Amino acid sequence: MSDPWPELPYEPWKETYATLHRWFQIAGKVRLANSPWVNHQWHVTLYVTARGLTTSVIPHGTRVFQIDFDFIDQRVVLSTSDGAVRTLALEPQPVAAFYRKVMAALDELGVPVRISTKPNEVPDAIAFDKDEAHHAYDPRHAQRFWRALVQADRVFKIFRGRFRGKCSPVHFFWGSADLAVSRFSGRDAPEHPGGIPNMPDRLVREAYSHECSSCGFWAGGERYPQPMFFSYAYPEPPGFKDALPGYEPALGEYVLSYDAVRTAPSPDEKLLEFLQATYEAAANLARWDRRALEVR
Repeated sequence: MSDPWPELPYEPWKETYATLHRWFQIAGKVRLANSPWVNHQWHVTLYVTARGLTTSVIPHGTRVFQIDFDFIDQRVVLSTSDGAVRTLALEPQPVAAFYRKVMAALDELGVPVRISTKPNEVPDAIAFDKDEAHHAYDPRHAQRFWRALVQADRVFKIFRGRFRGKCSPVHFFWGSADLAVSRFSGRDAPEHPGGIPNMPDRLVREAYSHECSSCGFWAGGERYPQPMFFSYAYPEPPGFKDALPGYEPALGEYVLSYDAVRTAPSPDEKLLEFLQATYEAAANLARWDRRALEVR
């Protein structure tokens, strides 16, 4: 815990990551099933806390409840507004077992929820209640991941504070497993082509219904097996990919490795420079009204 920017190599923890990703999806889908719609699906996300990640409060009739992942005490806490609590251990177990425990705990708390059991945005979309394949969990790696999220969340909020136009919260999308924040120009965007694995095109098109510049943190995957910060624009203006070094054509976004930030003399400055430069490239090339949109 002494290193605020911990090492997070992808290969040693990718099996834990795959399991944890699906556990996050279960909690996120519980929030989705009970929350009023908010534009761009901001009502489904998770948020970084001082101990892990949370759904924040979820309405259920006149009561509310929430689900918290605690990576310090290695547990999931399900709590209601009338004081009832259930806890589940974060330990190696199949996704199917975790799913059954969460659903049973919600039933015991008097807030029964039914969700779609098919994961989103993953190629091997095994239903949660049938998934015995993903079962790895190493608490050390999970905690390092959360600590990296804490730092990213903190710096992203500094960056977010510089913008007074429409802007998303800093939030964790459980479908893609990234922490992100998006700025908007205020203009409509062309219809998104869709095509994201196991994600309805209508939802993708609603998410990208307006012109935006988005940045985030992702812990890696098979296409890019290392943690990274990213920044992209939708729609991508002409010249964007050539405006700065670091554009990854296969991903369609600018990339800055997490290690480059972590080992920099000032990680905050390194990351903020990347976020600002890539945003400015998008905003200038797309001719955003920066004077009206930015804090001065």
